[in-house]
Amino acid sequence: MQIFSTFEHSSYLELAISALEKIGVKKECILAVPLFNRVEDRRLFDTLHRADGISLFDKGAALGTAFSVIGASVGFVLEWGPIYWGLIGAAVGFLLGFIIDYTIFKVIHKRARVLKGKNSEVILVVECPKELVEKAEELLWQHLALGVARVEE
Repeated sequence: MQIFSTFEHSSYLELAISALEKIGVKKECILAVPLFNRVEDRRLFDTLHRADGISLFDKGAALGTAFSVIGASVGFVLEWGPIYWGLIGAAVGFLLGFIIDYTIFKVIHKRARVLKGKNSEVILVVECPKELVEKAEELLWQHLALGVARVEE
């Protein structure tokens, strides 16, 4: 049986490995692989083949619609007329909504991503006999594994 688990890179990982060796898992049957976490920022604009679920268009479209209605209404009284003032209102509203979304994405979400918490940094793969699986899983959870999975051969 194989057991996969993820850990932060800490002393708990080392303690988990030594505890596994103490219960009878051979050193050759333990593999620890460090992960490289994402360091590049997300792209602002999605493509047809790659989308991350963040849209900078929504607030701009809503504010553009609202400002165009207001601009067209006020445009009946102003010199250029309702069509021009409606288009100007739509452009100003869209830009305002885009700037709001962009600011929220760049400032607030970036901080939230940094503060969000624990990242998996190491994958631990343990190959052990079936009689040791339950005990090995329990040891991994006791040593603060972020996740544990088992694969039967």
